[in-house]
Formats: sequence, C-alpha cells, structure tokens
Amino acid sequence: MRQIVLDTETTGLSTKHGHRVIEIGCVELINRRLTGRDFHRFLNPDRDIDEGAERVHGISRADLDTEPRFPEIVDDFLAFIKDAELIIHNASFDVGFLEHELQLMKHPQPEIEDHASVLDTLTMAREMHPGQRNSLDALCKRYEVDATKRDVHGALIDSELLANVYLAMTGGQTALLLDEDSVEEGFADDPGIMGYHADDRTDSDEVAEIQDLPVIGASAEEVVAHDAMLEKIRKSGACVWDID
Repeated sequence: MRQIVLDTETTGLSTKHGHRVIEIGCVELINRRLTGRDFHRFLNPDRDIDEGAERVHGISRADLDTEPRFPEIVDDFLAFIKDAELIIHNASFDVGFLEHELQLMKHPQPEIEDHASVLDTLTMAREMHPGQRNSLDALCKRYEVDATKRDVHGALIDSELLANVYLAMTGGQTALLLDEDSVEEGFADDPGIMGYHADDRTDSDEVAEIQDLPVIGASAEEVVAHDAMLEKIRKSGACVWDID
C-alpha cells in the first residue's frame, strides 16, 4: 500500500483571487512505514504574496524569483504521486490549488483524482473527535507528535508532521527504513527491547536468551477495544491486519 502525505503553501487563500501554489511537500509511506523518499519544490508564482500568507509560511516573493514554475515540475510531481493514496489535511484546499495549477497550464488530466486517490485527515479527525479542535497543531498535541522544530508552516515539514499524526490516528507508529547498523544500535540502546540493556551484558553473555514466556489471552474487553480500533483503521483505507 503506497501513500503520499502531501501539503502545499500558497500566495493566499483563494484561487478565485488568482492565488497560486508556491511550495509542494510530500513524504512517502509504504505499508504504513515512512520510506525516507520525498518530493519537495518551491515555485515561482509570478505574483505577490499576501501579507497574511507570508506571516504563516515565511516565504517572500523575492525568495521565489529563481525557482521553477509549476509547468516545469509537473511531470516529476505527477510521477511521484501516481496511483498512490494522497493523505492531506483539509484536502479540498490543497487539491483545489493543485487542480487550478493544472487547469492554468491546460494539462490534459487536470483533476488530481485522475492521478491518485485522496484521503482527507481533517474529515477523519472531525469524525473521531467531534466538537474538538482538529487543526494539524491541535492533532500534534493530542497525539503527542513533536512539532517544536517548526517555527513557521512549511509544506515538507507539515507533511512529515501529518504523516506522524495519521499513523497515530489510525493505530500505527512511524518507522523509518533503517540500515542494519541502526537497527542493532537501536536494540542496544533501548532497555525495553528483549528485556535487557547494553550495560547489563557480560563478556560471557553478549546475546540474551529469550526464555519461555507464558501466553496470556486477551480479555473480552480488550477484544472489543481491538475490534473498534481495527474498524477505525478500515475507514481510513486498507487495514493490514485484514490481509492474509
């Protein structure tokens, strides 16, 4: 299952007033794991940026003078999202702007769903947390996703945060693809893995043996809670635990 978490930054709030996309940021998930692959471009909008928008993302028109225009990067962008599920917070906003760009350049397939399906995490969050604030910032706090490194909104960093939020919302956790050394190092540094810490090992016991452990079945209440969580995940797309 290939998913692309996507965010954009724009010159303003409405395409009806001629506003344009100035940044696209995407990160890739495969089988609910971050792969480390991303797509990130700044774009020259050929117009001024509203003061309010600039306060949000910190990007000025001067910053974009030497950046490519949307038609110059569109093929790479569409190839990156092709046949994936796009995960977007408030999808109607980002999809509307991207389709506006495709229409301006008279692209033969100007609708995003001609290239990828779309999942709106704002809609999902409102269903899961009715009556509560469901902005990306609010969800980061609710799901304890660290957003302290973000000073201003940016398409790539926001897509990374949304990926973590989405995985937390749907019952999973993020996991980067790691090389073997990183995996071994992580096992050694985590006292909760395999029941021992690197400092506990002796010369004669470099690898801890896993002892026979009792099998404890889930209670009826735990089974109900488990089934409820799986149902939430199914609503967001494919549930890997349903696959034989």
